[in-house]
Amino acid sequence: MSAQDVGAVDEYVSGEARQVRIGPRTLVIVRIEDDFYVLDDRCSHEDYSLAQGEVDATDATIECARHGAIFDLKDGTPQSFPATRPVARYDVVVRDGRVEVTFP
Repeated sequence: MSAQDVGAVDEYVSGEARQVRIGPRTLVIVRIEDDFYVLDDRCSHEDYSLAQGEVDATDATIECARHGAIFDLKDGTPQSFPATRPVARYDVVVRDGRVEVTFP
C-alpha cells in the first residue's frame, strides 16, 4: 500500500466534489465537514466524471450529472439506477493538516 498526498485540508470545501489526478488515476475527492471521501472519478454506468455531479452532504452521496446515478461516498456502491456496479473507493487519512489517499 502506498499513500499519496493530495493537498491541504483547507484546500477542500465541505460539500463540494473536486477532481484530482494522481499518475494514471483520476479521483473525485469530497469533503463533508471533517470527513473525506475518495472514489474513482468515473460513473460505473457510463464513463462520466463524478466530480461534475452534486454532493448530498446529509446522505454522503454523489450524483452523476449525466444520468442521475447516485453513489454512496463511504463505499462507492450505487444507490440508484441506472448504475448497478460500484466505483472503487480509497482510504483517506488526514495527517498534520494534509490529506493522504492510500492505494492498494
